[in-house]
Amino acid sequence: MAEEKQAAQQSAAQAAETAAQAEEATTEAQAASAEEQQTDLAKQVADLQAQIAEKDDQYLRAQAEIQNMTKRFAKEREGLLKYDGQDLAKGILPVLDNLKRALEIEVTDESGQQLKKGIQMVHDHLEKALQDHGVTEIDALNKPFDPQTSQAVQTVPVADGQTPDTVVQVLQAGYVLKDRVLRPAMVIVAQ
Repeated sequence: MAEEKQAAQQSAAQAAETAAQAEEATTEAQAASAEEQQTDLAKQVADLQAQIAEKDDQYLRAQAEIQNMTKRFAKEREGLLKYDGQDLAKGILPVLDNLKRALEIEVTDESGQQLKKGIQMVHDHLEKALQDHGVTEIDALNKPFDPQTSQAVQTVPVADGQTPDTVVQVLQAGYVLKDRVLRPAMVIVAQ
């Protein structure tokens, strides 16, 4: 019986040792699993932070693009408003030219004088309306020739008292709208 007791004790000791080893292996496996989970979670956190940084960058770029578009549209709108009526002014210029030609005609009788006076009033009102909207005549006569605002259609030899490259006659008046040339003046230049 003593041997049986001893064998039972050895068996119990081996079972306890096996249970302890199994428990130790389970604890090690749980620790390894916890470390693996922490590594996975850290990796997920890093990925999410990278995604947030990318979205923040995209948001800032989109916001900057919106601001640039707003500025560009405001500048375009300002340009459109500045030169509003350009086509209308170009269409009116031939009318103004015809009124000037009519005023150059010499009249001798009373009815002709009255008609000329009426044409003068229409001319003056039309010219004032254009000036009120930024359309002004280019002053080219007796000034140095400027190819930006004038078109030379003829040249003549320099006469006494004239300087070369000076406008000596304006054949058709030129006009500007604020700082943009609507129509260049057609001029004769002394060479």
